[in-house]
Amino acid sequence: MQIEMHDIYKAFGQNKVLEGVQFSLEAGEVHALMGENGAGKSTLMNILTGLHKQDQGTIEINGNETSFKDSKEAEEAGMAFIRQELNIWPEMTVLENLFIGKEMVNKLGVLKSKQMKARAKEVFKTLNISLPFDKEAGLCSVGEQQMIEIAKALMTEAEVIIMDEPTAALTDREIEKLFEVMKGLTQKGVSLVYISHRMEEIFAICDRITVMRDGKTVDTKRIVDTNFDEVVQKMVGRELEDRFPHRHADLGDVVLEVKGLTKKGMFEDINFAIRQGEIVGVAGLMGAGRTEIMRALFGVDQIDRGEITVEGKRVAIRKPADAVRHGLAFITENRKEEGLILDFSIRENIGLPNLKSFAPSGLVKTEDEKNFADMMIKRLHVKTSSAETIIGTLSGGNQQKVVIAKWIGTSPKVLIMDEPTRGIDVGAKREIYELMHELTERGIAIIMVSSELPEIVGMSDRILVVHEGEIAGELLKQEATQEKIMALATGGN
Repeated sequence: MQIEMHDIYKAFGQNKVLEGVQFSLEAGEVHALMGENGAGKSTLMNILTGLHKQDQGTIEINGNETSFKDSKEAEEAGMAFIRQELNIWPEMTVLENLFIGKEMVNKLGVLKSKQMKARAKEVFKTLNISLPFDKEAGLCSVGEQQMIEIAKALMTEAEVIIMDEPTAALTDREIEKLFEVMKGLTQKGVSLVYISHRMEEIFAICDRITVMRDGKTVDTKRIVDTNFDEVVQKMVGRELEDRFPHRHADLGDVVLEVKGLTKKGMFEDINFAIRQGEIVGVAGLMGAGRTEIMRALFGVDQIDRGEITVEGKRVAIRKPADAVRHGLAFITENRKEEGLILDFSIRENIGLPNLKSFAPSGLVKTEDEKNFADMMIKRLHVKTSSAETIIGTLSGGNQQKVVIAKWIGTSPKVLIMDEPTRGIDVGAKREIYELMHELTERGIAIIMVSSELPEIVGMSDRILVVHEGEIAGELLKQEATQEKIMALATGGN
């Protein structure tokens, strides 16, 4: 399928989102679409797939001017869109999610369960996924849910597949398998639009790249004709000297210590300590238990045994409120389900964990709350016209900045960050890294769980590697390499 998008304009009220965008897609190519959060990438793809209607401009498919009335019509024409914000029905099974709206039935309307399982098994084998079909999707990890979404797209036998941050929650091994599948699809003539902020992936898998900035097309080039620095400069309009800030950690006393933390079937005998001003990275493959350890530490899930000590005093953390009271904060990897209330404003979301500060007498001092929200919006460069903007209308990266802002307001002693830059562009990542550095200079200790090995190596003072629910090893910054981390994560030495 060949696609040409010419002079695409789109505004939502007074907010101009796209201004004369040009985009093309050749049959059998992987075309990267890059830009900072809010550049207009997702809106452009929503127009292509019929979710939105452009205000001006034309779309040509195989030389014929085309405009889909809705996303279902686009899907029937051979387009699939794997969105960054997962479209999973948590109370339905894995199998039901795979076939939702596309169930196989006989003449009497009875489900053809055997045929559905056979088809799902075929696609799962291609992706090297092993998931029980009767498992509730809501009980799957974010990475497993991402693989379910990818499998759904492959089952449609689409001619064009749009992937919006498809690897954000995947391990390196799963990413390699996905890339193999993508290469196989392009060999069959399937076209892929690849939206990602992971520069290494763009240069590994894509044929061409289009960079967008502030709703406009900046440039389109063949991947072999550009490089990392040029792409970053075009995305952000400025040079980024280094991907990670220069750190010299000035460590204080031990602020948090964990001994023998155990939850049967999840993790066993977890022991570690973290000092004031330290960033401890936590690496490991998906399903190794990284997130589960953090959830238990914050009181979201109950432990079977173990001790938690904060500033030398043993504490009992049975629920998140206990953790917050003892100076812990937790930025979850699943911002949509656990980190935000999407139909609340930015101000209300930032104010939620800080209500005691803004409502000492029981009534919220809205002006104080607004002033604090405005300060955090400015500090984190959240792209919005007002603190009263509904959070669900922001891009994924800007939503993540608001999650970080609301927890900073609690003045934590220990900040747990689970995939803090998931789905965030390279410019915004740098801003978050600088913020992390500033927080540690104020004595805050940071535990950072990340699937991005360059991020783990670049930001951590010390790295814990989790393998099958146990800490397989610890690496100091000066000795850490991606190869050593992967060796420990896969059970090696």
